[in-house]
Amino acid sequence: MTTVGSQTDDRTVAGEPRAETTAPQHPRYDAVIVGAGFGGMGAAIALRELGYDDLLIVDREDDLGGTWHVNRYPGLAVDIASVTYSYSFAPNPHWSRLYAPGSELKAYADHIADTYDLRRHMRFGAAVEGARWDGQAKMWRVRLAGGEEVTGRLLLTATGFLSQPRTPDIAGIDDFAGTVVHTADWDDSTPIDGARTAIIGTGATAVQLIPELAARARALTVYQRTPIWVLPKIDPPIPRVVRALFARFPATQRAARRISDRILEQVLITAVLDFRRGRWLNTVAKKIAAAHLFWQVRDRKLRRELTPDYDFGCKRPTFSNRYHRTLTAENVHLDTAGIAEITAHEIVSTDGTRTPVDVLVLATGYDIWQVNFPAIEVRGRDDADLGRFWRDEGFQAYEGLAVPGFPNFLTLASPYSYSGLSYFTTIESQMRHIRRLLGERDRRGADTFEVTAEANARFLAAARARLGDSVFTLGACDGARSYYFNQHGEAALLRPTTTGEAFRAARSFPLADYLFD
Repeated sequence: MTTVGSQTDDRTVAGEPRAETTAPQHPRYDAVIVGAGFGGMGAAIALRELGYDDLLIVDREDDLGGTWHVNRYPGLAVDIASVTYSYSFAPNPHWSRLYAPGSELKAYADHIADTYDLRRHMRFGAAVEGARWDGQAKMWRVRLAGGEEVTGRLLLTATGFLSQPRTPDIAGIDDFAGTVVHTADWDDSTPIDGARTAIIGTGATAVQLIPELAARARALTVYQRTPIWVLPKIDPPIPRVVRALFARFPATQRAARRISDRILEQVLITAVLDFRRGRWLNTVAKKIAAAHLFWQVRDRKLRRELTPDYDFGCKRPTFSNRYHRTLTAENVHLDTAGIAEITAHEIVSTDGTRTPVDVLVLATGYDIWQVNFPAIEVRGRDDADLGRFWRDEGFQAYEGLAVPGFPNFLTLASPYSYSGLSYFTTIESQMRHIRRLLGERDRRGADTFEVTAEANARFLAAARARLGDSVFTLGACDGARSYYFNQHGEAALLRPTTTGEAFRAARSFPLADYLFD
């Protein structure tokens, strides 16, 4: 669909969008989507269903897939069952395991792009520096690295929650003379074999990576600041006969997905977001994790160091059958004293221990609240700065998508948007919201939409009230150091509703919550 007044003589040539060399007064694209991961592709699919075909999807990386393209570290896999961690409308019957390895997620992303003909809209190696709303022309001007500008009637940011890697602020880290690699920028040529290796961090990524490092390194030192709750991982290979059944009779895979969803919903939503009533389930989850640890680690001191002092769910839990056992290996040492400094060839702990290191692996996660929200500079009506608005007025987004003062703008990776079930639940509920919202805009023949301040305030108040029943408010989370919490101590990442409620809201939110011009 070409927006009225768009320049139809400036079309894509050989799959490459042409640069805009002047300051046009009409948008080149129906929509500019920032991010070619599953979120950006889901948004593009929803727009295509509405008839919008003049789209530009820009990504700073050299290929699609988002986190599943960027992350390539050994042991990478989903930590939510594959039947759930995928689009419900595009099931993949060919997962090799219950928890598929990362390479299969990248292949699935490629399959989605090909199936829905999305590659022709994509432009890679295009880092977005910022976007500005042009109120006179009623369009977004998006500035790319190098000074190029592209324009779109709509702007959708799908930069993901985990897109800005964080480097720890440790004295001397820049002086380290060995090899340094961040898990988000993994290099397969990193000389792990036979090396004295150290890894900083024990989050979900490290839980997957540490067993792989220990199998190759001469010595591995694991620097832990905060232990993590680890549940048993039931991860059998999926037999060929089952995969054939899923392919021939898709209803069987949908049934498997419903079972997986129900279990995940109980554990990750009832026990965490409905902690007031689900405290018993939270306790059960902790006991299962504690028993799992007991059977793998018999050393009391080590077991004590690996036992979190916060409630289940305050920090993202994970699944593994190898992590704790690996920490008992002769060539692996757990350091919980903390790092005082890093020298050219050693890591010095606060207790004075000096550990020689050849390779330093950073599993230090991502900077969500300081950098990622938003991941690019976004300036709306009257030059309002989205980053400043969130930091001055509190992190917020109506239904996890829209912000007052920012017309024709939807932010898919935003505060209060992530469904506790899976990222794909988040994406699909947002796709429904997009279809309803833009369908109404088109029905009215309007140029712009903008959520009202009143509707946004009502949603924010309801979300904060619901969080009053969560583990984040009622549980013991002080020692979690969780990325769920922002710099103000608010757990403003997860949407505090059931997945069913999220989908119902996407289908039936009041259209009067938006102003159409």
